[in-house]
Amino acid sequence: MREFVYHPPTFRQKLDAALAETRLRLINISRYPGQLVMEIIIPLVFASMPMLLGRATAGADAAANFEANTGTTNYVAYMLIGANIFTIVTSAFWHVAYWLRFEQETGTLESIYLTPTSSVTLLSGVALHSAIRGVGSALIAYFIGCLIYRVNPLQGDVLIALLFILVGLIPLYSLTLLFGAVVLKVKESNALINLMQWVVSFLMGIFFPIAILPKVVQLIALAFPPTWMINGVRSALLGVGFFFGEWYLDLAVLWTFLLITPYVGMWVFRRVENNLRRNEGMGQF
Repeated sequence: MREFVYHPPTFRQKLDAALAETRLRLINISRYPGQLVMEIIIPLVFASMPMLLGRATAGADAAANFEANTGTTNYVAYMLIGANIFTIVTSAFWHVAYWLRFEQETGTLESIYLTPTSSVTLLSGVALHSAIRGVGSALIAYFIGCLIYRVNPLQGDVLIALLFILVGLIPLYSLTLLFGAVVLKVKESNALINLMQWVVSFLMGIFFPIAILPKVVQLIALAFPPTWMINGVRSALLGVGFFFGEWYLDLAVLWTFLLITPYVGMWVFRRVENNLRRNEGMGQF
């Protein structure tokens, strides 16, 4: 009788599985163009509210007052950048948490654990789909917003701004693993994300510089990678000032997050996963 020998999946096989998950998600969302349009409209509306409020209350002094607190008169681009990066961040948490909760509710998460492909591999595919979808929608919304409000979307150093976004995506999606571990544990996603996104908006300073926050809150905000991403983009395009004065120093901090957070995220996620499987946490979703 031939003995069965288990061979763990190779990197190429894991990559193929992750890309298959990405393709599945992209095909699925392509069938709902209305949802993609809403993902472009929502940050425009979100950014327009404080802009129009500022114009209504401050009138001709709106730009001057804004410059005194932020370092730029271009409050339109400032708000649009904040709203669109906030959308990228929240959509990352939404897509990962929703995937996990959906797999829990449909009972297919247990089936994944019986295959050679790990849940982290499939989550990588979900994250890639989320990044393509989120960044693509944000860029379109930013250019449309600049067109509507008649500001130049390409001022400043666009390449450095894009670099901050691309580098910041890895620590961002590493944080979604930590959030995914919480979803696995408490078996809930919607309520957690609704709470999380407002905490995130406060820490990131989507419509204001974090320098106006209390010192303790500033320290907490600086421990959150998207804070560096949003300030890096604004500083590169609008010249509001990098935290450490130079773009490469701020980017080095993001690289530090990039090197640390994936290991921490995977360790916590797998630990929670193994505890659930060991202690009969499966099948109770």
